[in-house]
Amino acid sequence: MAISPDKPLDGRVAVVTGASRGIGRAAALALAGAGAHIIAVARTQGALEELDDAIRDTGSGATLVPLNLTDYDAIDRLGQAIHDRWKRLDILVGNAGILGNLMPIGHVTPKVWQQVMDINVTANWRLIRSFDPLLRMSDAGRAIFVTSGASTKCRAYWGPYSVSKAALDALVRTYAAETETTRVRAMLLNPGPLRTAMRHAAMPGEDPESLRTPEDLAPHFIQLASPDWAESGKIYDFPQDRVLTPQAPA
Repeated sequence: MAISPDKPLDGRVAVVTGASRGIGRAAALALAGAGAHIIAVARTQGALEELDDAIRDTGSGATLVPLNLTDYDAIDRLGQAIHDRWKRLDILVGNAGILGNLMPIGHVTPKVWQQVMDINVTANWRLIRSFDPLLRMSDAGRAIFVTSGASTKCRAYWGPYSVSKAALDALVRTYAAETETTRVRAMLLNPGPLRTAMRHAAMPGEDPESLRTPEDLAPHFIQLASPDWAESGKIYDFPQDRVLTPQAPA
């Protein structure tokens, strides 16, 4: 099948989590603009319907999935539904995440700790668990997970978020190692500081106009989702605009 330069992802099927706003919305619109059918996952029905209208304006289509990612059985049901309809998944964007509370580790409540781990780590593991067979059925399965510089910086008061992103990094790198001999490629993407609601919650005094936007980042999702993308188990770092190879201990 010939690939249009204007629609490099034409006919491909993509799941995007946290698709109703911020990075997820921008990624969904960029992938749709490149021709992909978007399976948009988010908690808010109204915001998904607004996204659906915007996707239709690109000439692509969407399947809306109002779903809380802590409903792990629902993730399994989604995997089954994708198999029944498409028999494969070409692109998985694991974007949904929460910040938690910024406070000393000793002050973090068990409830907040669990919430951050449930969304930022366990939900992404469940996505891999449910969708790995579907990605392997694609001629070029691509899994992209949004990480953060917090995974290595380990700033004071960012404990749950930093720990969760470090665990996500290990999860995705392990998955990349396990799919090394397949047609699946798994990448981490570090967006750096962007003009998002999460960034504003973390840095309320920051001038948002000084930051790049999710729309600036979005074209890179197309590149990482492309069948031509060959790297796996690495980090695309948007602030540096380059692929980084995580360093193993000596």
